Amino acid sequence: MEIRHLDEIIDKVKGRPTRRLVAVNAIDDHTLDAVYAAVEQGIVKATLTGDPDQIRAACASLGLDAGKFTIEAASGEDAAARKGVELVSEGKADIMMKGLLSTDKYMKAILNKDFGLLPPKGVLSHVTVVENRNYHKLLIVGDVAIIPYPDLAQKIIMTGYLIQTARALGLEKPKVALIAATEQVLTAIPACTDAAVIAKMADRGQISGAFVDGPMALDVALDAESAAIKKITSPVAGDADCLLFPNIDAGNVFYKMSARMCHSEQAAIVAGARVPLVLSSRGDSMQTKLYSIALAAMLG
Repeated sequence: MEIRHLDEIIDKVKGRPTRRLVAVNAIDDHTLDAVYAAVEQGIVKATLTGDPDQIRAACASLGLDAGKFTIEAASGEDAAARKGVELVSEGKADIMMKGLLSTDKYMKAILNKDFGLLPPKGVLSHVTVVENRNYHKLLIVGDVAIIPYPDLAQKIIMTGYLIQTARALGLEKPKVALIAATEQVLTAIPACTDAAVIAKMADRGQISGAFVDGPMALDVALDAESAAIKKITSPVAGDADCLLFPNIDAGNVFYKMSARMCHSEQAAIVAGARVPLVLSSRGDSMQTKLYSIALAAMLG
């Protein structure tokens, strides 16, 4: 059954075996509240890395029972991140989550070859599920946080991650829009030519399990009236499930505009590692972080 709201992800994973989560440097309120809620709802069992005194003090200030967590002592952000990847590498965690530390330090630990979280020639990419009250269903989008300017080979892999996530949400054949500034195939704009190649690959069965079309401007991807005015005929136009952005500039602006101006809720993970990675912004709400944990549990 197709999932159309983020809270339905929580309902879906409640009936599954409990996953093991490690939250790195989990000393901030939103991370602790989200992880605690996930534990209370039976979605995960949680280990927190960081300064034990800080963690316990933060839990006390929030009225949370620190005894619900396993606490692994680590001094500083780098040590906390390293402890998290160690636990994943040792098979003691199925999900890893970023707490209060920079994305650079979090990613540095993940990419440490000593722990093997990234498969050989693997590609990490950020996948976000957006619930926007102005759109009629969930949107699965990427990449808004990890790969600044993906090349064609990376975009093909990223398209696969979007399709995998959409199918996990119950979409039998998701509709993927390859976003550019225009629907015309303009050789001067790499986003247009890359999109045209990926769309043709899908036509010929090299990318399966989805309708894939592009290049496509955002209005055409999301608004049937715009598509009709521009005379774009496609199963994707006006009804996209997935948006592949051409670069981080476009994707990140879309993500933050959705959150701040449209008051959308999101769930976000990093795909491509041995386990799902929760990578929310430090400014994201507790609810966004809870939805992200549930999404990771569903995909893990």
